[in-house]
This record gives sequence, C-alpha cells and structure tokens, in this order.
Amino acid sequence: MKKENGKAKVLNKTEFNRVIKYQSNTRHGLRNVLLLHLSFFIGLRAKEMSVLTIGDLIDVNGDLKDEVTLKRHQTKRKKQRRFYLTNDKLKKVLIKYLNTRKEIEGDLDLNAPLITNQMSGRFSSASLQQLFKKMYTSVGIDGSSHSGRRSFCTNLSECGVSITNLQTLMGHQSISTTALYINENPKILGKITAGYSL
Repeated sequence: MKKENGKAKVLNKTEFNRVIKYQSNTRHGLRNVLLLHLSFFIGLRAKEMSVLTIGDLIDVNGDLKDEVTLKRHQTKRKKQRRFYLTNDKLKKVLIKYLNTRKEIEGDLDLNAPLITNQMSGRFSSASLQQLFKKMYTSVGIDGSSHSGRRSFCTNLSECGVSITNLQTLMGHQSISTTALYINENPKILGKITAGYSL
C-alpha cells in the first residue's frame, strides 16, 4: 500500500514477509522478528516494547498470559491499556525467543527487559525507533516503528473489526485518533460501492 503524506507506511503481506525473511538471517534475527510481530500482531508502540518485562508476558509458572495489562508508566500519556497474546504466529515467535533466552540465561528473571540490546540492557524508545527504521531500510521499504501499528489497525478494519474495538486494541483515548491509523484501500472502497443498491 502506498504511504500517505505524514503517516507511517502500511505494509502488505508480501512486504511484511520480506522484512521477516531478511531479519531472520541477521545476528539478532529472533529478537528483531519478535519486535516485528509485537508491532504487527498486537500494535505495540516502540515505547511500550522498550519497557516490557518478561514478567509482563509470562506468569510465575512460565506460562504465557492471554491478556496483558500495561501499567500507566509503560504507555503513552500514562493511559493504562491491555493487549492479548492470542495470535498463534506471535505466540510461536515469543515462545521460541523466551526458550532461547532461557538456554542462555538459565531461569528467566521476570523483572528483566523482554527486549534487550547488544549489551543485554534495555532499549530506549528512540533507539528502538531507529532499529525499526533500519530493519525496513534493509529491504528497501520506507517504514517506521509505526508501520506495524498502522498495518495492524488497517488490516483489522478491513476484516470488519469495529472502530470502538480498534480504539481499545490500539490504546487510543479518542476514536478520531484511531481513524487516522486506518489506511484507505481503493479495492475495498470499489467493492463497497459495487454491491450497493437501493
């Protein structure tokens, strides 16, 4: 899909798969693939990914949580929000990533950052935004850390998800903000008008 002025590019399936394939073969491939999945399949912001801990996503028994509630200090404008670890593709990558961390570190520290930089420390929001830009540029795509969020919102909208549910999933205070994330798709608009009758 083409990029709208001033808005992050919405990626199609082919473009998403191209980024995933390339990143899978890089030094920090599994971590980067997880970041892309967190962005595309639950619409997380770079800031939110940068402050996630392992314990936000798994319980004391090491099982993935179905529903995650982010605390106010973890979100934009200190608005508590929730997301769901129910997407099979995301869960598969997340489990593989956590198992790899466990092999390297032993028992997982629930207070440790989920996403770590090369020094095993926490990313800043700005450095994660730069990493996303670099991941897209590496395959010739003019994307940003918001490309996954816009793709998530647009694709769910095209599948018929209501804007009020999208507002909750995106963690927006206003439906008008959510509406800005939805990219117009001429093919879908054409189908809507083609089937209309009085």
